[in-house]
Parts: sequence; C-alpha cells; structure tokens
Amino acid sequence: MTQKPLPGSGRRPGLADEIEALGDPGLVAGRVLAQNRGQWLVAVADRPDWEPRLLPARGRLRGAAPVTGDWVAVDGAGAIVAVLERHCLLERRASGDDLTAQALAANVDLVLVVEALPEPNERRAERFAALAAASEIPVALILTKADLDPGADRVAADLRRRLGLDEALAVSVRSGDGLAALRSLLVPEATIALLGTSGAGKSTLVNTLLGEERQATAPVREKDGLGRHTTVTRELIELPGGALLLDTPGLREIGLWDGAGSSFDDIERLAAQCHFTDCGHLTEPGCAVRDAVEPERLAAWRELAAEQARLDARRRG
Repeated sequence: MTQKPLPGSGRRPGLADEIEALGDPGLVAGRVLAQNRGQWLVAVADRPDWEPRLLPARGRLRGAAPVTGDWVAVDGAGAIVAVLERHCLLERRASGDDLTAQALAANVDLVLVVEALPEPNERRAERFAALAAASEIPVALILTKADLDPGADRVAADLRRRLGLDEALAVSVRSGDGLAALRSLLVPEATIALLGTSGAGKSTLVNTLLGEERQATAPVREKDGLGRHTTVTRELIELPGGALLLDTPGLREIGLWDGAGSSFDDIERLAAQCHFTDCGHLTEPGCAVRDAVEPERLAAWRELAAEQARLDARRRG
C-alpha cells in the first residue's frame, strides 16, 4: 500500500504500513493540526489540493481522543476512526484538584522553553524542561527580548549550564540577534513545541519565523509583568524551512504528571556517590550533592520529588 506524502504535516516513517495494519483499505492517513470544539483540523491524503479540513471523530474511536500533533486514520466518510501510536505525549497535570492528565501535544521532536529577558524565571524554565524530559523530548531554552539585556548571551550560557541543557539561546526579533542559531534548530519536517507563559514572546517569535503576522500579540502588563493569552489553541504551523512549529497558550500552572525525566540527572549522579544511601543532602557529613549543587536547584529537585510522591500517593488512593 502506498500513500502520498502530507505536505506540512511532518515526518512519520512507516506511516503507510501503520494504516494498512488497521485492515481497512478505505482508510487514509492524516495529521491533526489543531482542535476546535469537538472537531479536529486534519491534513489528509485524499484531496488533490491538500487543504486541511475540520473532521469529527467516530464514536468508537480506536485509541484516546486526538490532540494536536497526533497521526490519525480517516475513513471514506471523512471521520477520524483511530489515533496511531504516539511516539511521545507532552502532558501535564490538569489545573485544579482533579487527578487527571492534560495532553498538550503528541509526537513532538523538540521542545523550546521560552522565557523573556531581562528577568527570565529560572525555576519556571526548569519546570518546563522537566515536563518535556518526562516524555523524553529534547529541550532547548530560548530567551527572547535579548535587546533588553546587554549580557543576554552570558545569561543564556549560565542558564544552560545550571539547568543541564544541551542548548540555550538569547534571541531578539528587533535586532535579529540569535535568530540564525534558532533557525538551525528547526529541522525540516520536525515537530517543535513552544512552551512558556503569556508575555514570554512566543507568538511574536512565531510571527518572525513565519515572516508574517499570523499569531496575535499583546503587550505585557506593567503591574505584574504578565501577558494576556493571545494564543488560544494549539496549532501546528509550517515554517518556510519545512519545520512544524506548535505554539501553545501560555501555561501558568506547570504540574508534572510523570516525574521530571532526566532533567535532574546531574543531581541523581551525584546522589549515587553519597556516603549514606539514605542521605537527605541537608547536613549529613560526606554528602556529595550539597556542596556541588546550587542551593536553589537542589531545593527545586526536592520540591519536584515531593510533588511527584504526593501525586503517586493520590493515585494509589
């Protein structure tokens, strides 16, 4: 079985075989580009003009409800009948007291955590990075509004080191600084999600990379430094270079659902060298962690570990 590629939908090796394995020759592949009140904007392979369209889902849908980024099977009537296996799922604990997970996006190849200069929130960036690491998604930190901080590159380098990230860039849409380095991360056909709070400059960054004013923007409030939600849905947007960028509404609550992944591997490695196996890394003699890790990062590690322990206890009832 062969199927035409889906322009602007990203990469999926073996897609035709996955559709064929469902056992219905009338099915075609699609990629969910956005959600809209019980319907999903899907790029499908059965139209010569390739225009995405809003599709419903069948009542007996195979798999979980679709989210932006999912690959799906679409039947001849134009309905989603199955969600294909997710290679990763970016999710957080839902807001409020409900013990549920909220799916943010599926099949993401890279997460860009966005914070704004001149005062990026290190602990918040750390949480966003942990959210991605829990799904084993590579993470890079993007510091916007670099024109507001003469030491922007130094700040980025320091945060990269302290957070244990492979990449951190300071960029300015006004001066163009850092944009070439950022574009080098946007590999053609890769799916890249932006995570950050309102006011971090995500939508402005998307517009700059697109070369057009597609995403609405709004000024940051002076009284509290927060922005208004200008992005209201999660949507996959194809960039001129072929990468797919997923802009998300600003997240104010960053509750982890499945641990912090590898984001604190530096501390975990040091902890394994401690003199006592049950070391709390507080005042114990011979602690390999306490003097080697900055107190704020060590406190964040403890906080996230305690948060996950409480969540696991609630799950067990």
